[in-house]
Amino acid sequence: MSGGVVDQVRSGLATRLQALREHEGGTRDGSDPEELHQMRVSVRRMREMLRSARSFLDREHSEPLRNELGWLGRALGPVRDLDVLLEHLREQTAEMPEQDAAERLLAGLDAEHERARADLLAALDSDRYRALLDWVEEASRELPARESDAGDDGGSELRDLVLRQFGKLRKDVGKLPDDPPDDRLHALRIRGKKVRYTAELAEPALGKPIKRLIKATKKFQDVLGEHQDACVAEQRLRDLAAEADAGAAFVAGRLVEREQLRKADRRARWPGAWDQLVEAEKGVRRGPR
Repeated sequence: MSGGVVDQVRSGLATRLQALREHEGGTRDGSDPEELHQMRVSVRRMREMLRSARSFLDREHSEPLRNELGWLGRALGPVRDLDVLLEHLREQTAEMPEQDAAERLLAGLDAEHERARADLLAALDSDRYRALLDWVEEASRELPARESDAGDDGGSELRDLVLRQFGKLRKDVGKLPDDPPDDRLHALRIRGKKVRYTAELAEPALGKPIKRLIKATKKFQDVLGEHQDACVAEQRLRDLAAEADAGAAFVAGRLVEREQLRKADRRARWPGAWDQLVEAEKGVRRGPR
């Protein structure tokens, strides 16, 4: 009954639950943003395992768990997004002579970050969070499979999952206009992330071709992720400038120009990353060599 796929999901949940617990202390402490990043990644990967393999799972059990993991992801997200934004903007302003103006510009984001941190800690201190951890631990041992007559070791089924997810990405790329709007490129990044996480689920069964696909997908994600980061930064800077004094608004204007250059650069680079990803997918389709 599709045991190979379901066993991979159970194993993946156990691995990601361990990683989540390992990074919880650092997330609570808040001194190293990478701790929160890794905790959030663990949640996302668990959700994607359950989504990718849902045709093999008893959805009455798997979908409520996936939804509850979504709650945790939403609790972690605002702080992580602000970590990324503030780190980038502080790097950009580090050598500017207008340091006081830059700090005034970013003060609102710092305050927003503190509020988001308080909400995050409240979520981690909740009974709901502790119950979720117990739920994932139970699922890592006993997550039920959907009744099926399939009986192979799961390798071909896992390959099919990856290729099906890639097919959705290819379809989305094919529908793009010559100069895609920002939100369409962001949607591609999200779709690419689903390909990567599905491939990671399949990696133990499929080996080197999948590893090459994961590497190429990460590069594709990174280019489009930096494009999206620039889009977000530009808009946030415009919002901050609208309420800032003249000096802080001047700094915001300079930063907006830099974000526009970053966007243009990533727009020029993403098609090349896509071509490399297409080549990697061909290797998965051919199978091990």
